[in-house]
Parts: sequence; structure tokens; C-alpha cells
Amino acid sequence: MALMITDECINCDVCEPECPNDAISQGPEIYVIDPSRCTECVGHFDVPQCREVCPVDCIPVNPEKVETKAELRLKYQGLMKAKAGSVA
Repeated sequence: MALMITDECINCDVCEPECPNDAISQGPEIYVIDPSRCTECVGHFDVPQCREVCPVDCIPVNPEKVETKAELRLKYQGLMKAKAGSVA
């Protein structure tokens, strides 16, 4: 499942640099998570790093983007393959 940032976000800027998939960016009012890039850190870490550093606990699972761990791993593999291809 991809994560999402709620309107409780205080724009503290700590989550964006923690995301290994560059899925977090500044939105019009608060930070947002691109569900096509969010793997909940599967492939990188045991737990989502954005949730670990968030001081207000405003990063729940997005109920509209339900994915299994296997699907998240496939997404991670696709992102890494695309990243490797863009570097070459």
C-alpha cells in the first residue's frame, strides 16, 4: 500500500529527504506522496522512513492504493531498473 500525507502535515521538511524513491515532494499546501513511486520503503528498509521521522504522525496508509508486499517489491524492482537505465 502506498502511503499518504494528511492535512495535519506541518511542512517540517524532514520526510522528503528520507524517501529513497523520491516519492515525496512539496505540494501546493503540504507535502505529497506519489503512489506510483511509494513502496513503503520495501527493498530499502524494514519500515517506512518518512513515518519514522514524522513528528506529527500524519503519514497513514492510503486506503485507495492497496498493494501487497509482493506488489510493493515488484514496484521497487521496476523503479530500480528504470533508475539503472537512466544512469547508463
